[in-house]
Amino acid sequence: MTSYRFGQFLVDCRSACLRRDGVVLPLRPKSFDVLVYLVQNPGRLIPKAELMEALWRDVIVTENSPVQCIKDIRGALQDTTQTVIETVSRRGYLFASPVIEIAGGEPDLCMKQIRGSTRDEFVLPLPERPSIAVLPFDNRSGDPDREYLADGTSEDLITALSRIRWLFVIARNSSFVYKGRIVDVRQVARDLGVRYVLEGSVRQHGKRLRISAQLIDAVTGAHHWAEQYDRDLDDLFSVQDEVARSVVAAIEPQLLAAEGIRASSRSARDLDAWELVARAQTHIWRLTREDYETAIGSLDRTIELYPDYAPARSLYSFRMLFAAHMGWVDRDIALRIGGQHARRAMALDDCDPWAHVALGYLYMMERRTEDAIAAFRKAVELNPSSASALGALSHCLAFAGRDGEAIARAEEAIRLSPLDPDMALFLGGIAVAHYCAGRFADSLRYTSQILRLRPQFQGAQRLLCAALAESGRHEEARTFLATVRQEQPQLSIAWIRQSVPYQTPDLMEQFLSGMRKAGLT
Repeated sequence: MTSYRFGQFLVDCRSACLRRDGVVLPLRPKSFDVLVYLVQNPGRLIPKAELMEALWRDVIVTENSPVQCIKDIRGALQDTTQTVIETVSRRGYLFASPVIEIAGGEPDLCMKQIRGSTRDEFVLPLPERPSIAVLPFDNRSGDPDREYLADGTSEDLITALSRIRWLFVIARNSSFVYKGRIVDVRQVARDLGVRYVLEGSVRQHGKRLRISAQLIDAVTGAHHWAEQYDRDLDDLFSVQDEVARSVVAAIEPQLLAAEGIRASSRSARDLDAWELVARAQTHIWRLTREDYETAIGSLDRTIELYPDYAPARSLYSFRMLFAAHMGWVDRDIALRIGGQHARRAMALDDCDPWAHVALGYLYMMERRTEDAIAAFRKAVELNPSSASALGALSHCLAFAGRDGEAIARAEEAIRLSPLDPDMALFLGGIAVAHYCAGRFADSLRYTSQILRLRPQFQGAQRLLCAALAESGRHEEARTFLATVRQEQPQLSIAWIRQSVPYQTPDLMEQFLSGMRKAGLT
């Protein structure tokens, strides 16, 4: 079934809804039908009588019905100046925006995208969200009968990438028109309207399978990531699923980082909603108070300009709640404001893993343990390739004393994305789990590793104090606590009881025991 894209909007005929940057916009069914008819006829004057005949045949209605539908559509598009849908006095309506067809069965989508355009002048605009095309992987097995391995790998990657809500993924038919051709990735960018291209190859030798992949900026030609996966071919579907998850988990933070760097080189006044969020994310990874303040400032501006942009709400909520956990903001204020943004993000897009992570953090800080774990599990269900969602789930399980699963989830995140900017948080779940299980030497080992990555990570600093003390290294613990309190002057037994989210009284007392041995009162 054919859908249609214009500007930042998608008329999704498969699910009968209008989307903007992936977010569903409210539109009555009949108004949606009118919009579909208009986008199917861009640049052509549609008389009101034609609309009535096409959409209200055999139904008795007044001539005001299409007028009301047009009003609804303009409201959804925020088309207050009639730049998208023009009213031609006493004659009808004209859809004035260029329309991109996303066809389910077009043999060559690249040659027929914008109606009325010629191939020479054809250049697709980049969507406002970051966009990616998965090119058909090359079959390098030397056997044409193995072509299905390459095709299956490409399809699995497209499916897995489509779970990333902020990423615009070109569908199978769009990229498979390049099959069997030698392509220039910059030509792909022009043909498909994407910024990034994922390409690679599949090679089978006996019972061994090698899949290579690389992520390329199709605009600049820069290589952002490349990896090679060697697997035993015992269960083909399991192997392809595992590799697809690993590839997507590894490239998601790379895409976020690339988008953040790109946005950081421009004035904030020139950035759209996604670019402001990507810029904030680069600061969030650093886990410092100064970067928190910068990120919150960027997200404040984003929400002011784009109040219904769910990713900004989700990230703001998560960052505010994390700041309370670190001691950078008052806990009660953070729970109130962070909770408002988390719930609004859920209302805007309840299929966004980021929204469920924010809601899970809220519940964890409120010590609603089962609700928190359920929210984090939902985030993982929505995007099984999200290492950050797995890391968040690991943290919650660790604070609840479920050390075995907490460590397993963190190790899964690390295995999926071994160079992830959130690595300190993944290791944090393991460190907390070991401490809660009484394995203080293991907790100390992991906490030390975290602080080598993120020296100002204050949650890890506190855990190091407790782990040192419980390991019998009291003098080191006291010395380090004195250093920690210079950055966290509010740190006390009472503050920890309120703000550090150990989920049971016994686990809280175990942590406080270590902090008391380190000299905290």
